[in-house]
Amino acid sequence: MDEKQLSILCSEIEYQIEIIEAVFDKISDRKQYINDVRGLESLAYQLHNLYSAFEDLFLIIAKHFENTIEDESRYHIELLQRMSIDIEGVRPPLLKRETMNWLDELRAFRHVFRHAYSYEIDKKKLQIVLEAAENLSECYKDDVANFLKRLKEE
Repeated sequence: MDEKQLSILCSEIEYQIEIIEAVFDKISDRKQYINDVRGLESLAYQLHNLYSAFEDLFLIIAKHFENTIEDESRYHIELLQRMSIDIEGVRPPLLKRETMNWLDELRAFRHVFRHAYSYEIDKKKLQIVLEAAENLSECYKDDVANFLKRLKEE
């Protein structure tokens, strides 16, 4: 990757991190309303948005490097898994395994949230997803920083 392409990639990643952080801020604001049905639904929506924002980050990276996932029925899980592997000669991994696991919890929740039109959100299950998001907020920036550092060294 030449310097111009690296600069573009870094700028796109930084912009997407700003979006992710804005969603984390909304989650932090809304978690106090978890005992209210509307607050619970709003929090669920933001947790859904959080995974979508991360998936957009993954797409930015995939676009700059490998950019193909063959099995569309497994697209979301394969994209997430791909971000945790080192593709020799192409790019280092973006995510540590632990970070990928927190994200997988969010991915699974987003799938249910998008496709379950007639079910009520379970507060206990939502709290598990909220905990995953809080753990994720503690570790993902280190993963991104390490990824960018390794790219710049190569």
